[in-house]
Amino acid sequence: MGRGYTLLFILVTFLVLVAAVTAQGNRGSSRGGGRRPHVGFYGNRCRNVESIVRSVVQSHVRSNPTNAPGILRMHFHDCFVNGCDGSVLIAGNTTERTAGPNRSLRGFEVIEEAKTRLEAACPRTVSCADILTLAARDSVVLTGGQSWAVPLGRLDGKVSRASDVNLPGPNDPVSKQKQDFAAKTLNTLDLVTLVGGHTIGTAGCGLVRGRFFNFNGTGQPDPTIDPSFVSLIQARCPQNGGTRVKLDSGSVDKFDTSFLRNVRTGRVVLQSDQLLWRDPETRAIIERLLGLRRPFLRFGSEFGNSMVKMSLIGVKTGSDGEIRRVCSAILKV
Repeated sequence: MGRGYTLLFILVTFLVLVAAVTAQGNRGSSRGGGRRPHVGFYGNRCRNVESIVRSVVQSHVRSNPTNAPGILRMHFHDCFVNGCDGSVLIAGNTTERTAGPNRSLRGFEVIEEAKTRLEAACPRTVSCADILTLAARDSVVLTGGQSWAVPLGRLDGKVSRASDVNLPGPNDPVSKQKQDFAAKTLNTLDLVTLVGGHTIGTAGCGLVRGRFFNFNGTGQPDPTIDPSFVSLIQARCPQNGGTRVKLDSGSVDKFDTSFLRNVRTGRVVLQSDQLLWRDPETRAIIERLLGLRRPFLRFGSEFGNSMVKMSLIGVKTGSDGEIRRVCSAILKV
């Protein structure tokens, strides 16, 4: 009898210890815990995370359609600088938001509103980095693109420096673009597909004016541009005026393959985009995507795959990150 009781006591003690270790591990994973993000990360701890973010994004995109490409661009700018950690959201005099390429970003208020609503529903649970990742997906869907499952579980970064911002440029040769993407574990298919996101949004006239008026100091437009497109952009971005121009002259507010078709016909505004048609490898990818019977479905599928890959760049876990209460401010210790 005494021996049986002792064995039972040992067994119960062992099970309690296992349960405690498991619980501690689960708490660790809720804050990152060294685990990679995965679909369904929040589970019962925040059941409505996706629907809350979606409703906020939907409201803002309906009232101002430019928020959709703005949020998509913001996600790209976040992930390409020290990983997808929401550091681009931090406000301050020397943060990433103040760097030249980020001064025209829009949609910060969308992420903040979603964060406020999530803090009310699930306090200190959902990171700003995850909110931005979900909002980027929802922006694509709301403009007609295909949806994809978003892995969640990122933490927010604790560092945001303007000096760290070094993004691909609008005049970069394809070799430089490939190099930049490879450094982020993204391949050439990812490059072409993600650049295809330019099917929504605009560019500042200052970025394209030289190409349409004085290409490489020649006093003439880039000869690879469709001549009829030259006059169109010159009218919209004259040498002494204009503000912004559509990246996709075919359907700027609709997520489709129009942009890729424009690359093929020499009707895109950024030099880095047009150069994709002159490189044999990137050209072959564009031709393959457009040559299918239903190119939009293949492009949408590839875009979702590449977005997932990009969203896993340099994610913060464990003590490297935190969950902010407000997306624009790092927690004070």
